[in-house]
Amino acid sequence: MSATPSAPFLKRVTPGGWAALAWLAGLLFTALLRLRMPGQNEADVLPGVILLRWDGVTTLLVATALALRGSALLTRRPAAALRFLLVAAVVACVPLGVDAIPFAQYLAVDVALYVIAIVRPPREAVRALLLALGLLAGYLAFRLLKGWVVGTTTELAVAMAAVVAWLLGRSEHQSRAYAESSRAQAAAQAVTAERLRIAREMHDTVAHSIGIVALQAGAARRVIDTQPEGARQALAEIETASRETLAGLRRMLGALRTADRTDAAATTDGTGAAGRGPDGTLAVTPVDRLAQPSGLPEAPGLSALDRLAEVTGAAGVRVTVRRVGAPCSLPPDIDLSAFRLVQESVTNVVRHSGADACTVTVDHRDPVAVAVTVEDRGPVAGRERERPGGGSGYGLAGMRERVALLHGEFAAGPRPGGGFRVTARLPLPTGTGATTR
Repeated sequence: MSATPSAPFLKRVTPGGWAALAWLAGLLFTALLRLRMPGQNEADVLPGVILLRWDGVTTLLVATALALRGSALLTRRPAAALRFLLVAAVVACVPLGVDAIPFAQYLAVDVALYVIAIVRPPREAVRALLLALGLLAGYLAFRLLKGWVVGTTTELAVAMAAVVAWLLGRSEHQSRAYAESSRAQAAAQAVTAERLRIAREMHDTVAHSIGIVALQAGAARRVIDTQPEGARQALAEIETASRETLAGLRRMLGALRTADRTDAAATTDGTGAAGRGPDGTLAVTPVDRLAQPSGLPEAPGLSALDRLAEVTGAAGVRVTVRRVGAPCSLPPDIDLSAFRLVQESVTNVVRHSGADACTVTVDHRDPVAVAVTVEDRGPVAGRERERPGGGSGYGLAGMRERVALLHGEFAAGPRPGGGFRVTARLPLPTGTGATTR
C-alpha cells in the first residue's frame, strides 16, 4: 500500500518528500520565532547562545542532512528512516537553547509515524510509536539528570501530536485494508456467480442430451425389428450425444477441481479472496447482468449472434458480426461459453463504453481452437477494465473464470487506437474442427 496522498495534484510527492518538506517547514518556523516580525516588540523566542555562530549553523546543517537522509529512506526502509529523523530532531535542539524538543523539530517525525502506521504491520507500527515517545521521555530525563530546566508541558503536546499522527495512519491503514477486502469479496462472489451460471447451463445441456438419448433409444426399440437401418441411425445419434455430453462434463469437472484446489491453496496461504464482513454478509454485491435478450434460445450458441446483434441494435449500439474461416461444429459447452463471452462483452459496451457501435469477430481458422473478439472505439474511462496488478472488473472476472474453466486464454484492455477490446481463445477437443456446418 502506498502512503502517497490521494489528491491527484499531490500524487507526485513521495512520502519521503512530505517528510523533507515537513523538516524544512519546521526550520523555517523555528527561524521566524526568533525574529521580530512586523507588529511585534520583540521576537517570541530568544536565539540560543550558539545559534548564530558557525558551530550552531554547522549543527543545524548536520541535523538537516540527517533529516533529508531519513526522508530518502522512508519509502524503502521506514524503520531506519525514523531513526535518522529522531537523531536529527535531537541534534537540531543543541544550538536552539530549548528545554524540550520543539514541535517544529518533530514535524518530520510525525510524518514518518503516519507513513509507517499505514504501510507497515501493526507490531512494527507500535514499535515506531514507542520509539518516538521514548525519545521524548529520554530527552527530558537527560536534562533532569543534568539539573537543567525541562519543558514538560511542551513535550506532552509534542507527544500528543505524534500519537494523533500515528492514529490517523492506523485509521487509513484499516480503511485501505477494508476496501481491498471488499474488492476481493466482490471479485470472488462474481467468480462464484459465474460458476453457478455455468453449472446451471451444464445441467440444461445434460438434460437436453439425456432427453435426446431417451427419445432415440425409444425410437430404436420400436423399429429395431422392422427398420434395422433406422435403429442403427438412432443408436449412432445416441452414441454421438452421449459422447459429447460426457466429454463436456469431464472438461468442466476437471477444470472445477483444479480451480477448487487453487482456491484452497490461496485461502491457506492468505492470498485468496477475503472472507465476510463483521456482520457475516458479503460487503459488496457483484455487478448485475442484463437480462437475457428475448427471442434467444434457452441455451444459445454462436449461431444466435445475429439475434443478439439485433436486440443490441434496438438498445442503441450497432453490432457487426464477422465470421472468419469455415464454422465448425462445436461441443455444446464451448459453443455456449463462447456466446456468453460475447454477450457479456457486448453488455459492457452498451452500459459503459459510450460507443454507438462494436465489432464481434469469431475466428474458426485455428483447427484446435475458436477465438472470439469484441472491440469498440468508445472511451475507456469509467468502464470495467484491467487494473494494475492483474485485477479486473467483476464482469471481466466472470469472463476470465469461464475461460479458465475451459483451459482457454483471455485478455481485456484498451485498444491501441482507442476504445476497448476483449479477446478469448477456447481450445477444442481433438477432432472437433473437422466438421463444418
